[in-house]
Amino acid sequence: MAEEAQVTPPAIVAEEAQASMPVTVSEAKAPSAPQLELFNSMTKKKEPFKPRVEGKVAMYVCGVTPYDFSHIGHARAYVAFDVLYRYLKFLGYEVEYVRNFTDIDDKIIKRANERGETVTNLSSRFINEFLSDMAELQCLPPTCEPRVTDHIEHIKELITKIMENGKAYTIEGDVYFSVDSFPEYLSLSGRKLDQNQAGARVAFDTRKRNPADFALWKAAKEGEPFWDSPWGRGRPGWHIECSAMSAHYLGHVFDIHGGGKDLIFPHHENELAQSRAAYPESEVKCWMHNGFVNKDDKKMAKSDNNFFTIRDIIALYHPLALRFFLMRTHYRADVNHSDQALEIASDRVFYIYQTLHDCEEVVATYREEGISVPVPAEEQKVIDEHHKNFLEHMSEDLRTTDVLDGLMDPLKAINSNLNDFKKLQQKLEQQKKKQQQQKKQQQKKPQSQKQPEDHIQALTALGTELKNKLSILGLMPPTSLAEVLQQLKDKALERAGLTEANLQELIEQRNVARRNKQFEVSDGIRRNLATKGIALMDEPTGTVWRPCEPEP
Repeated sequence: MAEEAQVTPPAIVAEEAQASMPVTVSEAKAPSAPQLELFNSMTKKKEPFKPRVEGKVAMYVCGVTPYDFSHIGHARAYVAFDVLYRYLKFLGYEVEYVRNFTDIDDKIIKRANERGETVTNLSSRFINEFLSDMAELQCLPPTCEPRVTDHIEHIKELITKIMENGKAYTIEGDVYFSVDSFPEYLSLSGRKLDQNQAGARVAFDTRKRNPADFALWKAAKEGEPFWDSPWGRGRPGWHIECSAMSAHYLGHVFDIHGGGKDLIFPHHENELAQSRAAYPESEVKCWMHNGFVNKDDKKMAKSDNNFFTIRDIIALYHPLALRFFLMRTHYRADVNHSDQALEIASDRVFYIYQTLHDCEEVVATYREEGISVPVPAEEQKVIDEHHKNFLEHMSEDLRTTDVLDGLMDPLKAINSNLNDFKKLQQKLEQQKKKQQQQKKQQQKKPQSQKQPEDHIQALTALGTELKNKLSILGLMPPTSLAEVLQQLKDKALERAGLTEANLQELIEQRNVARRNKQFEVSDGIRRNLATKGIALMDEPTGTVWRPCEPEP
């Protein structure tokens, strides 16, 4: 059970901090996580999550219809459920995660005909593109990714069962579900029958007994793919596929069913109805739905042609910046897309990775020292408090907004230790030179002052804590921190319309202006770059730059 899941502390050793790959979630620190609570769309409230089988979770999330590149709304959904998937695994659950592909659909057929290719070729191509996008966003692969066309027999068997139970009827090769035969209809969405309209994917059919009746099987039309069935040649309706596949892989009763909140009606409402019409024992223990991505206060969607693809975004922003941006809003709330919000997210992830990189570089110099002193009490308190808050926030319906805000405490502690360590090194170096000149015995340092090994151990422990939590969140880079920092800088230059050579030329122009005391010119160059998201910093070794949120 979730409340019993134990997580054990890692060994705090200096060598760990040199690793730039994610710390595995099994290395997380005590104490145990609080009871996990999730918001159930059926009951409209947060509830303690208790899986049917102790230690195991069965989860189904509705996948994409692959006829085009996936948009940021898709990223929103699958990042949200990837966070849930990762956290359940962190808690020690064995998770069976099923996410389907609707690879036969009106939209796919129409697009394939327009392009003169087969439905299979079109859908397979965009399935591969979708999987590439998910990998960029560091979404873990589900346990299973079934395609509708591989489960036609299961779909036909389910429709047959519904008809045998008197809950569906045929008209000229079409099979419709009868909502009047199912009194529980609309129990998930809470809608009234007089609010009901035909599904967005199909035109209203006057042959239906009730306008709300929906297609389980659609008779074949000229030039469309089809399969033989007891009702004639045709193909599945939209909703029946998920009922058939979820039952096949997870059984008639399973723990979590997820998707965007636009799927509550009609898709999930119809899934629930047809599943129970076939097998009354069918049940989803917890229905979960993520919010939309809005642009200009309107839901972003392909059908409205007001969307950005994932490719559009990651052409200018690092995929981990997009993931951070999406996680910055609680999964049930709508995300408001803007360039400014993406800039803020990009700036934040750069700060996180730069801090960890600086930490790694300092600790690496002490790799062979075999430091064994305890973590200083002040830093241990920061780590313990951060870990405790992380568990509390995540266990309360995945409050990622608070989790990401909470990263600032250990980040500040790392930077504070880096600054103090640098000052201490300078002080010790000065003392050493002075003692050599005076040929005196090395002075004793006050016991209350932190020694270099204290800072190193503090940095090691803080860095391990941050990497561990970033890994659970899917925000730990798959490559070295140095590599991802360079990628973030490359994206910043692209947004600014500059190359590295252009920027270095401007930096040199500014240096010349400063040497000539033309401070108005040098300040102007710096301000102009700041408006483009490029911050200049003057270091003893020269001028360096980093991405920043563009100044107005």
